[in-house]
Amino acid sequence: MRRIDLSRQAFDFLQALPAKQGRQIAEKLRRLAENAEGTPSEQLKGYAPLRRLRAGEFRVVFRLEDDLLKIVLIGKRNDDEIYRLLARGPQM
Repeated sequence: MRRIDLSRQAFDFLQALPAKQGRQIAEKLRRLAENAEGTPSEQLKGYAPLRRLRAGEFRVVFRLEDDLLKIVLIGKRNDDEIYRLLARGPQM
């Protein structure tokens, strides 16, 4: 199982969520850390090696390293704010 490393922005976003939604995302991250290759995710075009994962109404942007799952951003899926944040610069 990979270690999970949250960026400051991802950590702050999770802290601000209601407990139920926070637990749902945390469970999705745990499953991703256990089996990243078996979890459906997509490569982010123009941002290699970043990938995106759907977690309910949220989007998780991450990258995989040898034994590390680096969570770069977490945001609402239906607005483009997460992609605007990504375009501002590396949060990696």
